[in-house]
Amino acid sequence: MNKLKGQSAAWIALWLVLVVIALFGRTYIPIDETRYVTVAWNMWLRQDYLVPWLNGAPYSHKPPLLFWLMNAGWAVFGVNDWWPRLVPSLFALGSLFLTAHLARRLWPENPNVSMLAPVILFGCMLWMVFTTATMFDMLIACFTLLGMLGVVTAWQGAPFKGWLLVGVAIGLGLLAKGPTILLQILPTALLAPWWGRDSTRPWKQWYTGILGAVLLGAFIALLWAIPAALRGGEEYRNAIFWGQTAERMVDSFAHKRPVWWYLPWLPLILFPWLLWPRAWRGLAHLRHVRDEFGVRFCLAWLVPVFVAFSLISGKQVHYLLPIMPAFSLLLARGLPEESRGIDDLPLVLVAILAGIVLMLLTHYAAPLGLPAWVERMDYWRSGLILAAGVMLLVWRSGSRVAEVWKVALYGVTVVCLVLYVVVFHGSELAYDVRPLAQRLKTLQDGGVPLAHVGEYHGQYQFLGRLRSELEVIDRSELAQWFEAHPQGRAIVYFSGALEEGIKPDYQQPYLGRIVAILGRESWPAPNSRVP
Repeated sequence: MNKLKGQSAAWIALWLVLVVIALFGRTYIPIDETRYVTVAWNMWLRQDYLVPWLNGAPYSHKPPLLFWLMNAGWAVFGVNDWWPRLVPSLFALGSLFLTAHLARRLWPENPNVSMLAPVILFGCMLWMVFTTATMFDMLIACFTLLGMLGVVTAWQGAPFKGWLLVGVAIGLGLLAKGPTILLQILPTALLAPWWGRDSTRPWKQWYTGILGAVLLGAFIALLWAIPAALRGGEEYRNAIFWGQTAERMVDSFAHKRPVWWYLPWLPLILFPWLLWPRAWRGLAHLRHVRDEFGVRFCLAWLVPVFVAFSLISGKQVHYLLPIMPAFSLLLARGLPEESRGIDDLPLVLVAILAGIVLMLLTHYAAPLGLPAWVERMDYWRSGLILAAGVMLLVWRSGSRVAEVWKVALYGVTVVCLVLYVVVFHGSELAYDVRPLAQRLKTLQDGGVPLAHVGEYHGQYQFLGRLRSELEVIDRSELAQWFEAHPQGRAIVYFSGALEEGIKPDYQQPYLGRIVAILGRESWPAPNSRVP
């Protein structure tokens, strides 16, 4: 028990370090993070907690739970930048404790699994990156773990408590990101005759429990969805009940990828574990314990969902976050005691290779078409990556737990260095729209009309604390808009350097392009190309 408490304190400490680095190392990144916090900001301004809004229109792409939690924190701490970013991080931390608890339920005779699995999970690159991302997937991961814990609880003799947990998990998952929670939980529950094949229980009662949990989850979600549908109108109603659920799964209008798309991403998603030979030996060892209840349960969780997400049209790497605890549990169970001298070699080579590549990029950024800030990158940044490899060579420990922590810390170090020292720090304003947002705030407070050329995703609303929507126009309408609003200002994007004759009030890098604030006098060339 003392060892477990010590491990828990270590998870919290490492989580806190990562969160603090993220809070001070970057701001909200366009387009997703800035959009979601803007939706919460609009909810705060309108005091309307039923229908989310984005730039004057109902926002039907996501349910409201994350926005509610952001507003709840603002009600306690006041409107601030840090609380919305902390919400998903808290769910990520909670997921580590749920993973450990689930490990104890699956392998009560093997406490090492509950100590190792959360460390492995936290050490995965994808998990680290999205621990501090203001998005919905960490909520879904946490509710999936809660649902899995409910399934195991129902199986191990407490059906009412178990199915209640599953129902609550489904309901909260529906409010967090919609029906994807059903795909995360139901396959495992339905496959109970396989992972629990030694049981002689009456399966009718089991499947009745599943049905009851689904109905409870649907009831929880409908407590919001029905009033919101009545408030939001027909278009919003159709979107939340159909357009963002079944249609997206069958024929995604966004993020459409081939079936095999996830496979080449796995080395990055599971970095650094797939570069560690000891992890491969651990995964291979699972074939010798494949008849264990816990192993079968995790396979019934991991494999069907991964296959299903591969078959679904719309794909993003973070969609896999909810099944990553299953991978960490399996690896923690299979990881061998013995260590070999060459186990750290691939990780050291990756650090050396990454450092060399970063050095070379400073010379070849322009020919490769990379952003200008890559060319200005200092060599010392590459040296820090090399130092992560040296850490592995210096730190030696025969303990399996210590070795897992060493690899996890290596992964955290590399990811933090690459993201916060190389990318976000080096790119300066390319991912930071706060200066532009503050200029828009000054203009709007002064009564200056504002227009956004092209689709607007709410990038500037919260960061500038704007209280009115931006008028969205097409580029072909810009000259006419200036005629109607001679004192107005427009936000315009350029794929490269600004064209001759265009003198903006303000400009800055933006995601590989340039964004500028233009007045009527700065737009002398109506036929100039603006992507």
